Amino acid sequence: MPTTIRPLSRLLLDLENSLKGEYIAISELLETFHERGFGFFLMLFALPLALPIPKPPGMATVMSFPLMLLTAQQSLGFHRVWFPQRVLRQSLHCATVKKMIDITLPWFQWAERILHPRLGFVTQGGFSHFNGICGLLMALSVLFPMPGSNMVPCIGIVFMGAGVIMRDGLAIILGMVIGIGWMILFYSLLLVFGMEGVEMVKNFIFSML
Repeated sequence: MPTTIRPLSRLLLDLENSLKGEYIAISELLETFHERGFGFFLMLFALPLALPIPKPPGMATVMSFPLMLLTAQQSLGFHRVWFPQRVLRQSLHCATVKKMIDITLPWFQWAERILHPRLGFVTQGGFSHFNGICGLLMALSVLFPMPGSNMVPCIGIVFMGAGVIMRDGLAIILGMVIGIGWMILFYSLLLVFGMEGVEMVKNFIFSML
């Protein structure tokens, strides 16, 4: 019989119900998500950059470092997220965590209607190393931001993170196609036509949304 994947919404609800004290350590959050922590933290750091909203200067560069750390670990075959001990010892206010859960839970519940376990080979073995390499390339694009160069790769990372959480290989493939495909198009146009060509294609794409 196929293994039942516990939805992320259920993990979040269980986490919320377990928050009894004033603080929760980062290490405890990692323990909650186990190997699916890769997907959770990828979405956590990529989602703010994937949204079409104003962002503080330098935010993309700051967010790119944890994205690179996570995707590099994936490419090397890590099964669980590794953070330095100094980071693991940091704590978050339980009230803040509960507020984040309350805000994001409806979105995850909606996404779970679409995402479900399929194409399992994409989420394991040698393919998972390849996923990490693609994610690392996208994170590098975020590290050296140019107008239009980082939002779409972050959308790709969000899809890949969601696929990791729900064991949805199709979502991971879609994320790679979106992120890597945009990077190839972006840098090809930049090389041939300069920023004018990039802006023309970007405006066309957003006009279709």
